[in-house]
Amino acid sequence: MSPVATTQETPQPPTRRWRLVGPGLVVAATGVGAGDLVATTVAGSRYGYTLLWAAVVGCLIKVALAEATGRWHLSTGRTILDGWRTMGRWTTWYFGIYIVVWGFVYGATAMSASALPLVSLFPDGPSLKVWGILSGTAGLACVWFNRYAIVEKIMMVFTGIMFVVVVSLAIRVGPDVAAMGAGLWPTLPDGSVVYTLGLIGGVGGTITLASYGYWVTAKGWTTVRWMPMMRLDNRVAYATTGIFVIAMMVIGAELLHSAEVALTTGDRGLLDLGEVLDERFGSVTADFFLIGFFAASFSSVIGVWHGVSLLFADFVAHARPTLAGPQALAGDREHSLPFRAYLLWLTFPPMALLFLDQPIGLVITYGVLGSFFMPFLALTLLWLLNTGRTPLSWRNGWLSNVTLAASGVLFLILCVQQIRELPW
Repeated sequence: MSPVATTQETPQPPTRRWRLVGPGLVVAATGVGAGDLVATTVAGSRYGYTLLWAAVVGCLIKVALAEATGRWHLSTGRTILDGWRTMGRWTTWYFGIYIVVWGFVYGATAMSASALPLVSLFPDGPSLKVWGILSGTAGLACVWFNRYAIVEKIMMVFTGIMFVVVVSLAIRVGPDVAAMGAGLWPTLPDGSVVYTLGLIGGVGGTITLASYGYWVTAKGWTTVRWMPMMRLDNRVAYATTGIFVIAMMVIGAELLHSAEVALTTGDRGLLDLGEVLDERFGSVTADFFLIGFFAASFSSVIGVWHGVSLLFADFVAHARPTLAGPQALAGDREHSLPFRAYLLWLTFPPMALLFLDQPIGLVITYGVLGSFFMPFLALTLLWLLNTGRTPLSWRNGWLSNVTLAASGVLFLILCVQQIRELPW
């Protein structure tokens, strides 16, 4: 059994639990990127509030997945990589290939998404490529020179900016409260099935959900007595995400749906939204939104640079202990060679992809890769938390089993759909 603690466990002050919330907001903010903002806004622009229920269901699914990951770490004292290895060597091969390829593709995608709002905010400044390189390098610096506690504080700042911007704009455009209430009733407009499944599966759902247990450990929560705190942390985080997602749908429904304005697909759709805000409310409001756009994108850079590097360090410690180094084997992943190596892999090789004029293949590859991981996570958690690998008192109840099974099936359907949509 490999050690999981990277910090000394801190005593739990009984009256300060709300002030301890952190890892959940980190994982939720990391999972909500520019693509999720576009998807939710487009849902509002196309269908009004009709698919609001799908966004709420999506948040509940992420609560279940993150809770299951955290429960595995706290109840067993083992990492998710430990658990996957008990299921056979195929999991090591699957995850090893996935994390290397995904990191290369995601690095360019994240840097590009962070650069887009900066180009609009500073039209006379550097080019998209330069802003992308600067964003990636800034993310590297934030993680390379800081431990989790500082990374969490940085993430909380960007999460706060993102939340305040989006919720303020939603209030300003004026939500239709009655229509919002009606949108909580499950309804499928014509032609919306695949889009609805994507909305449920996409918001706040990435490989970083598997990082949640590592962030819980880095916080100093390492035993089952922290289980109530972990669950509170998780629920607060995704309640915040739910409000954020609803606010984006309000913006889409009120600002775009009634005016029949269509957004460009991909992250550039948010620039279209900025132009609409400029026309209706002025340049100050548009710039305010672009700042929130950057906060959402750059928070994903920092979160992925830290969280997935932790996953990679643990992967190397299991798959190639001789290459991991003493720090990774001792549980100090943040200072280990594999952690540093993956940070560099996320940052510098993907910069070459920024010089593609129209990286359509990059976007397609990222979408397909993303669709392959979520069913793997959901279904392996379902197996691990229903067997003797987990202490009896912490195994899944019926609700967890139903949620994990349903999310696993959902993500498999989305994966098949992504493959079918490839330009064969």
